Amino acid sequence: MLKVPQYVDNIAPYVPGKPIEELERELGISRSVKLASNENPLGPSPLAVDEIAKHVGTLHRYPDGGAYELRSALAQQHGVEIDEVIVGQGSNELIDIAIRAFQEPGDETIMGNPSFVVYYISSAKAGGTPVMVPLTTDYRLDLKAMAEKITGRTKIICIANPNNPTGTIVTKDEMREFFRALPDNILVIMDEAYYEYAASGNGGDGGGGFPDSMEHFRDGREILILRTFSKAYGLAGCRIGYGIAKSRITGAMNKIREPFNTSTLAQKAAIAALKDTEHIRRAVEINAEGRAYLYKELKALGIDFVPSHTNFIYMDLKKNAVEIYNRLLKLGMIVRPMGSADTTTIRVTIGLPPENEEFIRTLREVL
Repeated sequence: MLKVPQYVDNIAPYVPGKPIEELERELGISRSVKLASNENPLGPSPLAVDEIAKHVGTLHRYPDGGAYELRSALAQQHGVEIDEVIVGQGSNELIDIAIRAFQEPGDETIMGNPSFVVYYISSAKAGGTPVMVPLTTDYRLDLKAMAEKITGRTKIICIANPNNPTGTIVTKDEMREFFRALPDNILVIMDEAYYEYAASGNGGDGGGGFPDSMEHFRDGREILILRTFSKAYGLAGCRIGYGIAKSRITGAMNKIREPFNTSTLAQKAAIAALKDTEHIRRAVEINAEGRAYLYKELKALGIDFVPSHTNFIYMDLKKNAVEIYNRLLKLGMIVRPMGSADTTTIRVTIGLPPENEEFIRTLREVL
């Protein structure tokens, strides 16, 4: 019998949020509300939709394997060279590529706990050792504790800023202090999937404390900055994101990147989405309004929550979250329980006003 390597057998597979179609089919319901996967409730930019429609007739052709047009647009936007930009199937794929490119079997990758589970999965499946560092008491990444975990086997440190699932940030000063103490032979993956929300001025504290990761890139640090079109840009179904790093880093990643890893439609949609700054502004604005409404209602219900710099809120129900999740499901409300079977925490995406109101009404009924 074919033997599965132990380090692969030990991995718990990633469980995505339940799709609306699957829920409605299982329960025989309709008009459900999905607030589980941190998607932009406004949807994609109309410019992106038009580009997709325009290029549907070219699907018999392979895409541009180097995503030249998109990387050129991103390089111009960020003031970097085109070979310092790499494109992938969301930032998710780029995390996986980076870890495979730089982590050898037995090497360590440091990450927060809880944080984005893909860091753990990607490190473990490459035969590495994930090193989990607990968050601070206010649910933030503990950069000092992460630095103290560095050993001679440490190759990569993953920093989700803002952190998923807690929605918290590390500050500009904390990041500078962290890099000052960091050896220069460690790659820092700066995962900024929720950058547009945190850096907008509507990110919980006005964005004033949110660091500029490009500062460390310009200083020549070993940093890979990841962004995505899946969140604020509303292109989650296209699966496209990008990374910025020095060419020696992107060059190594390109050696193991799959050819034609992003589709023509995804590339064209992303280029168009970059141009629609008004769509991003509206997405950030409606998110800030929804967050304020949910804060008010959650306080009225006596539910503890973590102030968020993102388009989701992490909350503690003080009751079994999986049971609450299942009861919400039966009423057509999809949220995300976080942690093990006995967890009391859930993560809820901020939706459009009617969706937020429906969530509060349904939660009140279930509780």
